Amino acid sequence: MFVKKPEDCLEFTAVDGCRLRELLHSKNDPVDLPYSLAAARVEPGRHTRRHRLDRVEVYYILEGNGRMHIDDEEQDVVQGAVVMIPPGAVQWIENTGSGDLRFLAIVNPPWSEDGDERLE
Repeated sequence: MFVKKPEDCLEFTAVDGCRLRELLHSKNDPVDLPYSLAAARVEPGRHTRRHRLDRVEVYYILEGNGRMHIDDEEQDVVQGAVVMIPPGAVQWIENTGSGDLRFLAIVNPPWSEDGDERLE
């Protein structure tokens, strides 16, 4: 059995500027999965940088309020929202609430810094 708690994962600043904890990733953990799973956090009044991944990414909003930007589209997101981001799409998310915006990021195939291009 493999069990891991978020507080046991080092929080770091990702390529896009959000605070991230890698919960499941085959490069760090004894798992063989076709995806990676991370917990992300954007502080109030902040936003991630415009960037694009060369793979599919899904956000699941855990708490807070935000505005998701994908290419030329934007939409408000709240707790429980699921956002599918296609490979190669320009993306960023902003925290429009008064508390942290927290979400899970699932990336398939697993996230790699080489496949994450910051655009600003």
